[in-house]
Amino acid sequence: MSEDVWGVIWLVVLLVGNAFFVGAEFAVISARRSQIEPRAERGSRAAKTTLWAMEHATLMLATSQLGITVCSLLILNVSEPAIHHLLEVPLGLTGLTPELVGIISFAIALAFVTFLHVVFGEMIPKNIAFSVPDRAALILAPALVAVSRVLGPVIWTLNTAANGILRLFGVQPKDEATSTYTLDEVANIVEQSRREGTLEDASGTLAGVFEFTEKTVADVDVPLGDIVLLPASATPADVQSAVAAHGYSRYILTDADGEPDSYVHMKDVMDLATPEAFRAPIPEKRRRRLATVSRTAELEDALALLRQRGAHVARTLDEHGRTVGLLYLEDVIEILVGEVEDMTSRAA
Repeated sequence: MSEDVWGVIWLVVLLVGNAFFVGAEFAVISARRSQIEPRAERGSRAAKTTLWAMEHATLMLATSQLGITVCSLLILNVSEPAIHHLLEVPLGLTGLTPELVGIISFAIALAFVTFLHVVFGEMIPKNIAFSVPDRAALILAPALVAVSRVLGPVIWTLNTAANGILRLFGVQPKDEATSTYTLDEVANIVEQSRREGTLEDASGTLAGVFEFTEKTVADVDVPLGDIVLLPASATPADVQSAVAAHGYSRYILTDADGEPDSYVHMKDVMDLATPEAFRAPIPEKRRRRLATVSRTAELEDALALLRQRGAHVARTLDEHGRTVGLLYLEDVIEILVGEVEDMTSRAA
């Protein structure tokens, strides 16, 4: 078999190799952990190896780039001369000068090899990896990991050098591929699914989750003027009257200056049933302290604070540190799950 025929065979082999490294590189980056992990948990060795590759993305990139570079150089240095030489034979029959035949055959060979390299060695495997990243990763990643282990010292040297240069410019390399969606991407997916009828959100819970992340305390807190306040000297009898008049279970108590200071739940005073206790000011130990939160704080941070303090109510402060309203845990939860009814609230 002539050297020219071997050159064509090597062209096919090297194009397949180049396509493999390109496809593996993009598959590892594009695959989603949420699709690979269940397979790994069921015992799939390919899935476990793929997860390892995704967790060592920079190492896989170094392996892929080395493979792509070697294949590309060999294609140009081995295959292109063979095709060039094969074209010289028919072109020599045209009567053109040997110099012109050489130039034309070189140009055709270079254009042909470049076309095959770009289309079959780069674009097709790249598009396949983008179209079915999870399936492509399960097929290609194990082989890529095997190559990286065979060429371990070389790959490690290249990867270390690249990461070191990045750090010199203040860039921190990432080992694991980003395989999650941003909040906006998830919101768009949910909205599109709802429009197409593949996802129902009758209760509004999903929509509430996305709204919740965008809201601040100022969007939810209740102004002081809309709140029933009881004086510092309030008695269990006053709480009972307030429940009968307004139908809520929690009431805010003010301090001597009329500022919200604490709150009580009706169950906190239900056992104070003797005439003396019923008409006496609510004991200090029965009063629950208010948490404090800025109106500009994100709602999820306020929720975390309420949970940390074990509180159901917080007073909200403006930019000058003045109490301007109250934030109820019930109102925060309603953003997530819809309307929550106070069990003591009277029907309107």
